[in-house]
Amino acid sequence: MTDERDATDEGGEYREGTAQLVVPEMDCPSCAGKVDKSLARVDGVVDTTLQPTTGNVSVTYDADRIDEGDVTAAIEGAGYDVLGADVSDPDESEDGVDIAPPTEVWTSPRARKTWAGAVLVTLGLLFEFVLTGSNVDVASVLDASLALADVLFLGAVAVSGLPVVRSGYYSARNRNLDIDLLMGTAIVAATGIGYFVEAATLAVLFSIAELLEDYAMDRARDSLRELMELSPDEATVRREGEEVTVPADDVAVGETVVVRPGDKVPLDGSVVEGESAVDESPITGESVPVDKGSGDEVYAGSINDTGYLEVTVTSTAGDSTLSRIIEMVQGAQAKQTETEQFVDRFAGYYTPAVVVLAILTAAVPPLVIADPVSVGAAGYAVTFTGDWGTWFVRGLTLLVIACPCAFVISTPVSVVSGVTSAGKNGVLVKGGNHLEAMGNVDAVALDKTGTLTRGELAVTDVVPLGDTDERTLLRRAAGLERRSEHPIAEAILARAEDAGVGDVPDPVAFENLPGEGIRGEFDGETYYAGKPSLFEELGFAFSRGTGSGAADLQSDGGTTPESAVAGGDGAFAADTLATLEQEGKTVVLVGTETELLGAIAIADEVRPASKRAVERLQELGVARVVMLTGDNEGTARAIAEQVGVDEYRAELLPDEKVAAVESLQAAYGEVAMVGDGINDAPALATADVGIAMGAAGTDTALETADIALMGDDIGKLPYLYALSHTANGVIRQNIWASLGVKAVLALGVPLGLVSVAVAVVVGDMGMSLGVTGNAMRLARVDPERFA
Repeated sequence: MTDERDATDEGGEYREGTAQLVVPEMDCPSCAGKVDKSLARVDGVVDTTLQPTTGNVSVTYDADRIDEGDVTAAIEGAGYDVLGADVSDPDESEDGVDIAPPTEVWTSPRARKTWAGAVLVTLGLLFEFVLTGSNVDVASVLDASLALADVLFLGAVAVSGLPVVRSGYYSARNRNLDIDLLMGTAIVAATGIGYFVEAATLAVLFSIAELLEDYAMDRARDSLRELMELSPDEATVRREGEEVTVPADDVAVGETVVVRPGDKVPLDGSVVEGESAVDESPITGESVPVDKGSGDEVYAGSINDTGYLEVTVTSTAGDSTLSRIIEMVQGAQAKQTETEQFVDRFAGYYTPAVVVLAILTAAVPPLVIADPVSVGAAGYAVTFTGDWGTWFVRGLTLLVIACPCAFVISTPVSVVSGVTSAGKNGVLVKGGNHLEAMGNVDAVALDKTGTLTRGELAVTDVVPLGDTDERTLLRRAAGLERRSEHPIAEAILARAEDAGVGDVPDPVAFENLPGEGIRGEFDGETYYAGKPSLFEELGFAFSRGTGSGAADLQSDGGTTPESAVAGGDGAFAADTLATLEQEGKTVVLVGTETELLGAIAIADEVRPASKRAVERLQELGVARVVMLTGDNEGTARAIAEQVGVDEYRAELLPDEKVAAVESLQAAYGEVAMVGDGINDAPALATADVGIAMGAAGTDTALETADIALMGDDIGKLPYLYALSHTANGVIRQNIWASLGVKAVLALGVPLGLVSVAVAVVVGDMGMSLGVTGNAMRLARVDPERFA
């Protein structure tokens, strides 16, 4: 796929072209390095983005100087076949979600050559060591006779080894010291001096190792393909009164799509007709279907459960929430972790050092050892001789060990596995660097509103007084609040509707009392709703501290009837007002100048999962969980006690939240900040990891946060921490295991304890499979374990 537009760089204006290409065989950092060097030599290439774990290459170039054909030729010049936009859906390519297609690893042309070479090696070994009498001379080359086994070994080298040598040639041409160059050199050198057994064994075993690594990488890519397959290819659209099935990419914003029970929602949109439960787990990770009705948003890739829905499309296929998730998950590998950067630097020194050691091993001992030398105790002695053949093979073996393949892929394959696993469970990690950082956090700062709480005011308590019942109290309060635009009014009206209080009359002579409340007339009598201070002005007195510290409600001057004051049994007067205020709730009193009907408490409700999420973070080892809020001290204290945070900081302005995050960093180390992604943007940016809540359908949160919890579920936070912590452990295991095995093998080579076959099977093939399999464990980290 090619796109062209005008652009500028340091050299001036140019016509920018962008090529999106798929290179399936580019499946390791070494391969990507070879492609990068080849592209860098093309005059006109401006920028390249290489993603070996997806096989995707994105190249920006000067369209006035080169075209996509030149880009493709450069990649092919590095020794790799290029599959263009026709590999996957062309429109999918435009959305930037290309990935190499699945391959038939075990039946590919390379595999067939490998199996043929394996058969030839097996037959050659049979004649060389078992049927020696039948191993007759069958040919002669440069006066050197070739036995039947030799011919079979050379056949194996030709069939299985030529692809390796070819790749080594391209590596040499691109000045890339990688495993292909090392193995190709070893095969050619061994064949050239007549070590046909070693050359054939190396060619076949290395080819098998390459197939196994291809298989392992294909498995890693499968998780990304599963994400891509969530998005439906087709949509049923209502056009001109008829339902037609068209590709999802052809549906325009504003059109109406029909989603029947069991169907996937094809595009983001808003429900205009019908009701149903929708499984949004592919997007938000929420396992319980969400009820949807008119006006509710639905996301592409979610599954309609039982009902019929008609949805007005609000975004194209390429701009849906799911498409952005896939694109960000795919691009997450481009942001290298600190560990990856260390590995790359280390590998740059490791490989040349071991290559030099291999050359010295092959050349020096034969020159300095004149007579056999035995080292070690009786029964365990190792004898060193100056035999050129022996030391050549040992040098050859060290060349095999010189390749840091398993070491280099240990981190990126773990990052891809972790990031993709998180994405499938409703957690979008924007890069491997953020995954690594999250696993190292020492403290977590949580915004209150919209994070620990729902961010929406709701009635929590309805306390009628005296002979007033709950319905009457709500009816009067709702009547007064009908004219108000305050968020508290919305909460009271919603509760009245839920309680079914019936028709609510409009007040006469309605008046807003700024900072205090409201008043209006019903049937000629004036009613009030507002703060306790409003009723103090009307003649009521609220004292606190009598008895055990409860609040007393008293009449001033005896104007209030005793029944209204004490509420009959006095329970309200003794406890309720103080209790509600201590819980951090806003109390609205309702009554007339002479009679109090009761109290309604409103609060921003704590999410059900908040307390458990805080507990699990503490259990998992987070040193400090802190709540940051702009609310008053009383409300902050009440919420903090309810959810169990280690500390809270109240009445914070945005810049003060930034200072709070900085103080936590100074006191504890790395800090993760969880907020809504908009209001808390400065604090999110200051923290080592910024995490946005409820990012599904929210462009700002998706773009600005380091990590986004797609659903409004703080319960995913412990899972995210556990996954990141586990990923860091897996990366460390992979690095040290691969280095340790290489070191042990390298020490054993000069002693003659490690053969070429062992070096390939254990050091290359075995460790590459081992680190990949270990990384795949991250896909099995279950969010339910940490709920």
